[in-house]
Amino acid sequence: MAINVITTALPEVKIIEPKVFNDTRGSFFESFNAREFAVQVATGFEFVQDNHSRSTKNVLRGLHYQIQHPQGKLVRVVAGAVFDVVVDLRRHSSHFGQWVGVHLSADNRRQLWVPPGFAHSFLTLSAEAEFLYKTTDYCYPEYERTLLWHDPELGIAWPLDGEPVLSAKDIAGVRLAAAEVFA
Repeated sequence: MAINVITTALPEVKIIEPKVFNDTRGSFFESFNAREFAVQVATGFEFVQDNHSRSTKNVLRGLHYQIQHPQGKLVRVVAGAVFDVVVDLRRHSSHFGQWVGVHLSADNRRQLWVPPGFAHSFLTLSAEAEFLYKTTDYCYPEYERTLLWHDPELGIAWPLDGEPVLSAKDIAGVRLAAAEVFA
């Protein structure tokens, strides 16, 4: 897996750019290699679940996390484009409450590593987007939590084109000041 790894403003959150091999037939790249991931991105993680979602323009999903059984996520877009956001929820971190946003698309083939202890969200920028992600733990609905996507304390600069389309769960998200966070 030939990859370029870029550290973001949240040092544990990494952008992964795969090496793409193009020729007259099309293209090829390794989308995941456990050995390379452990060497270049993060060690000590095993992925146990793959998820696939499809969203239409202006759908905003998140900011989600699990307070127990926290999940690390390796996310990517295979059709369309999204603005992906990660918020550090580790109270002991010098980056607590800070966020980073990354454009992920089928065209740029970027992936984003979201470690456990961070909230995750994305906004669909294209007419439709297909979003894939691997997780390091299973989904436990009883431990799911949601931060309010437009909490002024977070100050996320969403590239909105109109009003976002939200689930009831995301509308009911809580502000960081009232959220359960990681020690």
